This record gives sequence, structure tokens and C-alpha cells, in this order.
Amino acid sequence: MIKLSLIIFLFYPLFLFAQSGTTSAPKQFVLFDVEYTYTKADADNSTPSKSHYYVKGDKLTAQPQDWTSPVDYRNGTVHIRLEVIEKPVGSAPTTWTLCYIPNKGQKNGYGCTGTTVYLEKGIYELDVPMTSFWENDSIIWSEGIKQMDLVIKDDSGGAGHAHKRDDHERFFPTKVRITMVQVAAGEKYDAQLIPRMN
Repeated sequence: MIKLSLIIFLFYPLFLFAQSGTTSAPKQFVLFDVEYTYTKADADNSTPSKSHYYVKGDKLTAQPQDWTSPVDYRNGTVHIRLEVIEKPVGSAPTTWTLCYIPNKGQKNGYGCTGTTVYLEKGIYELDVPMTSFWENDSIIWSEGIKQMDLVIKDDSGGAGHAHKRDDHERFFPTKVRITMVQVAAGEKYDAQLIPRMN
């Protein structure tokens, strides 16, 4: 049953895109859905950048090459679902920065949104306009996305990488599941349309 769910999750978006043509492309798609444990050693040894978890290759699901047409995802929203499964005691304010790495960029070359700041285990969801997050205009959206970089941080701002903290034991190890769903402009996120691994 788990294997069947995994097959459906991986190939359902591809099926939608293949069947959609130019007039009925899906109004939302799962960009990725990953569950992982992240340790201090993982943060120290991730390359090329520390505190990063890289989502690329087969960890990304099927997606359009052009995010602007025939369906406009670039001016839509992204639904971010964070499930914190394991977290050290101490209620350290924690967040994950979620960076879009494009096939072709400009200016800064990439852009980032993020999860909410959280203190405890649980599920946290939010919707973010695609035109509102940091350096979103540094991505040439018509060329698509090749990778997502997930960065664990404290609540101090952009440079607050958790591995640099003296009290890093309040952040590691952790286990999370992060899902990002791209929703077209003018549409609303519908959880029922997305196959999920359970």
C-alpha cells in the first residue's frame, strides 16, 4: 500500500501535465514533499552550503517548464505545510528558509520564502503570494526551477543559520516533513486535490 501511494504521488502530477494540453493545465501542483531527519553533522557537512538540505532530482515532482504560461503560477501563491515530527526540548524559535533555485536567474540569481517560526512539534501551514517573498524577481520564471534549498535557522533573520549557534543542541537533531504546493493566480489551495503519502 505504501509503495502504491508513493507511485501515485510521484506520477500523478506528471499525468496531469500530460493530459492537460494548453487549455486545462492543473491549477496547482506539488513542488515537493520530503520527510527527513536533520542532525548537527548534516548541517556542518552539507555542501556547498552549511545548514542546507537540498531538494533536487527525483525529490522534485513533475512541474511545468514555464511557470508563467499557459497557467500563471508565478503570480499565484505557494502553500507551505511544515510538519515538525521531532524537535529538541527547550522551545527554541526555529524556521526553515525555502529557496527557489532557477534554471535561469537574474540579479541575485535566486529567491526565498519560508515557514513560520515554530517552538514545538506540530503542523504549521501558510499561504504566501509568489510576488511577496525575498528576491522573487531574481528568478526567470518562464525557465522553471531546478532545485530547492531548505535552510534551518533561528528567528534572528537571514543569517541566523542554526549550525553557528553555541546552543545548537536546541535545534538538532530534528525531523520534519515539508510540502510546497504551487497554486495558480486566482485559485485557492485545495488539499483534496493533492495525493499524499501517509
